[in-house]
Amino acid sequence: MYPRLRLSGWFFLVPAVGERPARSPTVGHLGVCGLGRGMELTVLGSGSAMPVPDRAQAGYLLTDDGRTLLVDCGEGVLHRLAETDPGYEGVSTVLLTHHHLDHVAALLPLVKARWLAGADHLEVVGPTGTKALVDGLFDVHGYLDGRIDLSVREVSASRSFSAAGFDVAARETRHSMEGLAYRFSPPSADVPGESGPLAISGDTEAFAGLASFADGSELVVHDCSFPDGTDVSNHPNPTELGRAFADADVGRLLLSHLYPHTGGREREMARGVRDAGFSGEVEVARDGLVVEV
Repeated sequence: MYPRLRLSGWFFLVPAVGERPARSPTVGHLGVCGLGRGMELTVLGSGSAMPVPDRAQAGYLLTDDGRTLLVDCGEGVLHRLAETDPGYEGVSTVLLTHHHLDHVAALLPLVKARWLAGADHLEVVGPTGTKALVDGLFDVHGYLDGRIDLSVREVSASRSFSAAGFDVAARETRHSMEGLAYRFSPPSADVPGESGPLAISGDTEAFAGLASFADGSELVVHDCSFPDGTDVSNHPNPTELGRAFADADVGRLLLSHLYPHTGGREREMARGVRDAGFSGEVEVARDGLVVEV
């Protein structure tokens, strides 16, 4: 059982030290409180391309009204996914922010796991180049080709789309390769994606256009890969993130995609975002964190 922490109307389930995330999260206590049960975000991987023991690479599970959507699928994400209620058996759509290895490394392992579990299909959705990526993976691992019914769909920021029943809007990012940030409206809500309560940045610098895209969100999961004082491009530090979102109406920033350099400096990073001008709440992501949005 996770300890429960309620912050601004949300419950966070945080594993105790040394404890694995349970397979059955219990944030349904919001229903007991009369607030209703909404979309849930589970942080499967809050890490980066440089592994650390307690952070898998990028991956987030969205659930709502019996629907599931996996956003990014980095190394270690399948193990975290196996600890959730839906498991990898219950995820039939993957939405990619971009194609760097730490966001797609477990894509073919997911195909194989679903095949061995008896699942019959998987849809992969992502920015331009996603079909070429998937085709290339099957060129290397040809024995998996045809094992399940696999469909690939490329999307862009020019129009909203649906993925696993979630309405999704997209915005181009600023990174070392083409990528998309996404904003989500759950299947249970009659709200377009561009007005949804959750945004996930993928890998990107922090900039005013992305803050405007996320304006009005209850929760924004944003790349904050390094602490202040680190010489880096293509990712923001806390001061850059706080400045970019200083005027944004966002309830909470959840800092993710954390490199080993951030270890032990999490509180300092959260404080740095606030000191730079962001007026909402700031939290540092942990694998196993469950947030009801």
